[in-house]
Amino acid sequence: MALPAPKPVDGATLFKQQCGVCHTLSSSEPVRQGPPLSKVVGRRAGSVDGFRYSAGFAKADFTWDEAKLDAWLTNPQELIPGAVMAYRQAKPDVRAAIITYLKDN
Repeated sequence: MALPAPKPVDGATLFKQQCGVCHTLSSSEPVRQGPPLSKVVGRRAGSVDGFRYSAGFAKADFTWDEAKLDAWLTNPQELIPGAVMAYRQAKPDVRAAIITYLKDN
């Protein structure tokens, strides 16, 4: 008997489970440890008004796109030295699902 095929990775569920503790997708919700991530794709790094970023973000001169988000989720401190984020995701399919979800929100 064959095993059932695994369900595709769901970005919304992954975001809730792995990112939602520190981030929201709404600027109307109270700020958590990390900045709100609504409309993060296309936004300049370190630019959410009122959020206090770590020192490394002052030197981050780029706009978030899929490649930067992938690098960030892989190793935040490598992309932005001095960044304060403990989360790392080694699995490319999980990173891709989260990034796709963020692009749509």
